[in-house]
Amino acid sequence: MATKYAHINPKNISWARERAQLSTYVFAKKLNIDEKKLLAWENGEKKVTFRQAQKLADNLLIPFGYLFLKHLQKKQLPIPDLRTLGSHGIDEPSVELLKIIQIVQEQQLWYKDYLLSQGVEKNMFITHFNINSGINKIVTDMRNVLDITVAQRKGSWEDFSRLLIKKIESIGVMVVRKGNLGHSSKPFSVEEFRGFAIFDAVAPVIFINQADIPSARLFTLIHELAHIWIGQSGVSDASVQTEQKKEILCNAVAAEFLVPSDEFIKLWKEHDSWIANLIELKSYFHVSDWVLVRRALTLDFIDYSEYIHYTKKLKLDYKNKPKKDSAPSYYRAQKSQLSENFSRAIVSEALSGRILLRDAGHILGMKPNNIVKFAKELGI
Repeated sequence: MATKYAHINPKNISWARERAQLSTYVFAKKLNIDEKKLLAWENGEKKVTFRQAQKLADNLLIPFGYLFLKHLQKKQLPIPDLRTLGSHGIDEPSVELLKIIQIVQEQQLWYKDYLLSQGVEKNMFITHFNINSGINKIVTDMRNVLDITVAQRKGSWEDFSRLLIKKIESIGVMVVRKGNLGHSSKPFSVEEFRGFAIFDAVAPVIFINQADIPSARLFTLIHELAHIWIGQSGVSDASVQTEQKKEILCNAVAAEFLVPSDEFIKLWKEHDSWIANLIELKSYFHVSDWVLVRRALTLDFIDYSEYIHYTKKLKLDYKNKPKKDSAPSYYRAQKSQLSENFSRAIVSEALSGRILLRDAGHILGMKPNNIVKFAKELGI
């Protein structure tokens, strides 16, 4: 039987590989083939079978049909790009960013359909404000809806962060947290994005890049929540130097929500070293060093160079921190990464037979036969 070859455009293999930031050596190893064979495919010296082409597309995270196109257009984000790179938007998103937005959109659409089927017509908490609303009005409403005040905060900033996520989910906002696309995939780039928000009147969603250091994620969480509050979707890097009006507003809302300016100013003391303030401020506000240093910058207690120097130190300390001996189980990790409301809904539907285990597994991003064990982790 004659071998059936796929008449692909070999240039598209190179394009997709380079876009995925993979060298020929690394990608050949990923495909379990010799590097010379990959180079021969890219140069058009050897033909590719349909099975090989499918494997190429799967590993490059591109649709199979892309390999056959004569001309590839620049891929754009499906939601507004609010990131900053020298005051300009980043040229082209990575395959990882595009893929995770696609995954989250699929989960959000399923959950929206589910809510509509349950008679939920709209989220009543997050449709009152817009980009022209005042910062203090937005912050006051967010605190009232979430029932969060500085005086009520207890424990560590990690405890406060977990409480916030629980409160945000309780008002119908999905919170998704991932640092990569799964086993053996590379971490998301923090330099590319810290998070994104998808506004929807029924099922809004916040995504947090877990590849970022933990102390920075708290600010990102509230920054993205501010996007939901003003009804604006977007991919963010939460840059302190942004010139985009939406980002400036969301940065200001996050800062004021987490660390009210009047209280911060009152508590700030003139020490020989401004860093000495952090211990007392951290115990009062129950937020991370990262959030406090950022607030000190926006209130002009420190300059930008001091901010950069300190945040670089925080990144280095986190990088050099000893790793825990035991990692959480697969199911516990999934529970912490996925929206709990969404997880409970789709798992319950799958166990009841109203949705196929195969389809639920695809949307959840896990094998169908893992769903029963995942249900136990969720307490279902």
